[in-house]
Amino acid sequence: MKRITLIVGHYGSGKTEFSVNHVINLKKQHDKVAILDMDIANPYFRSRERQEFLEDMGIAIHFNSFGYDITEDLPAISACMKAPLENKDYMVVADVGGDNAGARVLNQFKKYFVDESDCEMLIVVNANRPETTTLEGALYHIRTIEAETGLKVKGLINNTHLLRETKVEDIIEGYQLCREISRETGIPITYTTCVEKLVPELEKAKTEQGLDDMVFYPIKLYMRPTWLDRK
Repeated sequence: MKRITLIVGHYGSGKTEFSVNHVINLKKQHDKVAILDMDIANPYFRSRERQEFLEDMGIAIHFNSFGYDITEDLPAISACMKAPLENKDYMVVADVGGDNAGARVLNQFKKYFVDESDCEMLIVVNANRPETTTLEGALYHIRTIEAETGLKVKGLINNTHLLRETKVEDIIEGYQLCREISRETGIPITYTTCVEKLVPELEKAKTEQGLDDMVFYPIKLYMRPTWLDRK
């Protein structure tokens, strides 16, 4: 595990949900952790929307320098983000905007990301998103993000889901796509996410289908809109 983790991917792939879960898990192991909300491309479902929740857990959160207002979408990244990047005591998760356009903001802080012993870039793949349902589509996003940032993707995160309708079959379908991507690029599959209640069923499917190299990453839906839970 590197000190700095950059989370990139296609719009709607679940980057923010994974980023929030990941920084919470890091807090269980490390004293100083921070999440950087670098998403200036999408006004919805950004980690800054959980600012109070994260800060109550002792997690530092940094976003644009114009204050906490999810109606703002200013093309600026706060200089305060440099603090945890420069402080080697901090574990840092960067929640980056979608596609290559969203990843462009990484260039403002490029000097902090070029040391591969200190930083890695992971891409979130949701095989149910229209532009990443195929190998070709997923490869396009990997290559354009790498070209935009000058950084290499070091791991795949299979985050295939259909929100409350997600089934184990959906997750495995996404895993098979990530296997194809891995064979084509040499990029390893770092994690396969699933909501906690599906873990036992996924464990069973993993054994029955011989998916021995699948590494689970159980998550909670911290970014889930509350209206989705209404009956």
